[in-house]
Amino acid sequence: EVQLAESGGGLVQAGGSLRLSCAASGFSFDDYAIAWFRQAPGKERAGVARISRIDGNTYYDDSVKGRFTISSDNAKNTVYLQMNKLKPEDTAVYYCAAGSASAVKFYTGSHESLGFLPQLYTNWGQGTQVTVSS
Repeated sequence: EVQLAESGGGLVQAGGSLRLSCAASGFSFDDYAIAWFRQAPGKERAGVARISRIDGNTYYDDSVKGRFTISSDNAKNTVYLQMNKLKPEDTAVYYCAAGSASAVKFYTGSHESLGFLPQLYTNWGQGTQVTVSS
């Protein structure tokens, strides 16, 4: 069974850090792009970070650039999102998602932000809550 499982969410004070994990089972990340999305109450799901497993390229939304880092552990088939200098506006349910890296690259072209289109991602985790208190 193909599954993605997020972990590492929780409650943290503003300025603090959390590391989210996304572990895959039933398939290998090798040919995939893995993205982290988040959804706050009343808002649409939005991509915040993405990594391609075929070339290692990463991309970040402007809202998290310089604070969040996405990385991959090939041996563990796990992708991480290190979140530093957290702000109350980072409060959301965080989801990881996997999609064909070649499809994401083709669709994105030179417009990296297009790579966060949810329809490009075929496998999704259940989400993990991140709450940042002020």
